[in-house]
Amino acid sequence: MESMNSDIIRFTIEDRNGEQQPVEVPDEISLSLMEVLKASGYNILATCGGMALCATCHVQVLEGLDALDPAGDEEMDMLDTLHDAGYDSRLACQIRIHENLNGAIFKIRGDEQ
Repeated sequence: MESMNSDIIRFTIEDRNGEQQPVEVPDEISLSLMEVLKASGYNILATCGGMALCATCHVQVLEGLDALDPAGDEEMDMLDTLHDAGYDSRLACQIRIHENLNGAIFKIRGDEQ
């Protein structure tokens, strides 16, 4: 019998002040990381609404980068426009909530509201 804990995805968010907070979401949730961040009260601008057109939801993946699906062409093109993007940069709107996020740590880098 599966434990109820297997139905929860746990990852950590580091805000712009360097403070880390755990986040827990149900694994059946059909949202992006950006949507979860906004719903959790994080100050994310997300101007384009998740279309990979603005990069205001830029995050740095401190742990768990290898477990994520690779960035698509649109996301890579947008990240290329950022002066502070690195190999571990992603757009939160392009990261779907999935069990592969368990244990990941994301640092918020994008523009504030």
